Amino acid sequence: MGLRAAVAVHPSSGHGAAARVLDDVVARIRPVVDTLTVVSAETVAESRALMLRAKDAGLDALVVVGGDGSVHQGIQFCADHDVALGIVPAGTGNDLARALGVPTRPVAAADALAAALASGARRRIDLGRLDGGPWFGSVLCAGFDSAVNERVNRMRWPHGRRRYDLAIVAELATLKHRRLVVETEGDRVELTATMVAVGNTGYYGGGIPVCPAADPADGLLDVTVVGAAGRLDLLRILPTLRTGDHVRHRFVQTLRARRVALEPGNGWTAYADGERLGPLPVVVDCVPGALTVIG
Repeated sequence: MGLRAAVAVHPSSGHGAAARVLDDVVARIRPVVDTLTVVSAETVAESRALMLRAKDAGLDALVVVGGDGSVHQGIQFCADHDVALGIVPAGTGNDLARALGVPTRPVAAADALAAALASGARRRIDLGRLDGGPWFGSVLCAGFDSAVNERVNRMRWPHGRRRYDLAIVAELATLKHRRLVVETEGDRVELTATMVAVGNTGYYGGGIPVCPAADPADGLLDVTVVGAAGRLDLLRILPTLRTGDHVRHRFVQTLRARRVALEPGNGWTAYADGERLGPLPVVVDCVPGALTVIG
């Protein structure tokens, strides 16, 4: 039986960018597969239902056209059903695509995917997984950065990276530290903290390398913890976030582990792949080779 693929799109991703590039993506994918289904949905429930229908009809590969939220939903499906995932970045952050070296322009990404589908190029990458919960491909965060995420999701202007920058400035005005315990198989860190990030890959927030050494093929999660930094300290740290040099700051600690527990329930909300997961505490495992990626 030939190669069976589906293209999944959330038309509103990237303020309509996903819908605008869909025809170009389909035109490049269709010639290199035997059957192609287009799954277009605006809600998570509808998207999952349509993906399952495509799986029931037989499916080897799923190509997601959209941002990190759309890719996050694709990861859940592909990891659970052993379907290969391809990414065409058309969102605001595109952080997993960036970490995996996917071309930033949607049409270029579609061309690369078509070539990989034709040649059969695949690779396995690790995923993070909450204990009894969802998978994630990039970064799980809590604290200051998750508060920024919540504010970004409420904002309608501006677009792109500037939205994150403005949300950071706004959250600095209401900065609060909380007690946090980070426990791994080899370490226990208890401190008053500003934020914590657990990375399968390095990027979040539209290209910020918060866990700059994270490798999605090493079987480990990278943890970045920021202690009780004041507003002025954070203002000094923030410019270094774009280069990854923040890990050298005296308020920053880094760990590497297979399992990470974040405790206690301190009022912080966890986000992963930019999606809201729920309040701490959480336990996260690295699952080696959990996802097949096209290309």
